[in-house]
Amino acid sequence: MRLLLAVLMCTGMLEAQVQELNSAQRQALQDLKPRLVSAQHGPDPAAVRAVVLESLRIFGDQAGLPELKDVYRSPIGGSELFAADRVAEAFGPYVDHIEKIRWWKVGLDPAKLNHALRETATITRACLAVARAEPKLAVRLLPIARECGDFMLWAQSEAGTGVIPFPALRDGSGRSFEVSERYLAGLEKSGQLASVVRKGWVSADPTEDGGLQFDNGLGGCALLELFAATRDQRYLEGALKAADWAAAAPVVPNWNYNSFSLQLLAQAYEATHEGRYLVAARKKFLIGVHPGQLVDGPRAGRWADAHNARPAYHYIMVRALASLVAVMPMDDAERPALLACLRLALRARNPEFASKGIMNIDSSVEALAAVENLPSAVRAELGPCEVAEALDVLERYVAHGVMKSKPSAGPEACALLLERASRRVK
Repeated sequence: MRLLLAVLMCTGMLEAQVQELNSAQRQALQDLKPRLVSAQHGPDPAAVRAVVLESLRIFGDQAGLPELKDVYRSPIGGSELFAADRVAEAFGPYVDHIEKIRWWKVGLDPAKLNHALRETATITRACLAVARAEPKLAVRLLPIARECGDFMLWAQSEAGTGVIPFPALRDGSGRSFEVSERYLAGLEKSGQLASVVRKGWVSADPTEDGGLQFDNGLGGCALLELFAATRDQRYLEGALKAADWAAAAPVVPNWNYNSFSLQLLAQAYEATHEGRYLVAARKKFLIGVHPGQLVDGPRAGRWADAHNARPAYHYIMVRALASLVAVMPMDDAERPALLACLRLALRARNPEFASKGIMNIDSSVEALAAVENLPSAVRAELGPCEVAEALDVLERYVAHGVMKSKPSAGPEACALLLERASRRVK
């Protein structure tokens, strides 16, 4: 995300192994994909797991290794945690930057927009978190959050399908636009592009790629949080349109894409208590997130495929699992599996923050803050998972960067850590 400042890269970083499959293994996995899609369409959880089991045989001892080497930044020894009485000072450079960029203008041409709506979602959540941590800042931050929310509502209305959409910019810069360009080029080649793009927004996913779940999920969650802060019904209505789109979206082979919808659906259920959202969230978990996780072996708790074994995507899924466990009824038949999945995921990676270093900041903070904020009874069910220890390492690292005017985290991660600091004195 191009919101703020480059991430601080340290020298002397530790590196881990990377998954390197041969051509026969890659082809065998590609041949399995149609069967996985068919099983997910069923939906047939047993068939999904059977396909995943076959994929594990193909991965062999490389299951759970990432596609790129994990790079560990050394923790900042002796650095302080954020001070609860210096929230405004710490977040000041972020909000100054946010006020300067303010690209989210209703009526702009999305076909020329080199920004994804995940950015407005992040800014919204960051502003709301800091306003909770330091209420006197709300007069400055809440209008920004509302601007972002209104922009997302406008984009959703323009797209016309309920989804919080993605700009139909061609040849944009940045990773998300590289992925989008491949998707749009494929649609153009198949003659489907015109039916997908509406008023400059990518509004549908006929190939069931799943990528639209990313911005839709984050945007919908941000709107729910904005509704909770303002009680403005427009934000709830927009969030539920996004949730309805997510519920209808097919489960896809990319586990982390499904998790964005899972998180939104769980939070929509929390906001409305409408059972259909819990049913849809449970389905995303059962056939769209849980099956890809390794349950034993040296990398138990990671996801087996190389893409989702990367730390950023690992913690994206942890964040979604935390949202679901927060609302899953105690007597739900799937609750034990959900708790086990989240517990394994936390224990797979959290100890590395203290023992090896920091392999990811933003997704990790967002996920671990969500876990730390779970009800105490749920945390007791999870047992020891080194959540606070990992967050302490992350908070010290981020606080050090802010103090040195070299921010290492995006606005939402920093805001959540500042909110964490404020709770220490309440």
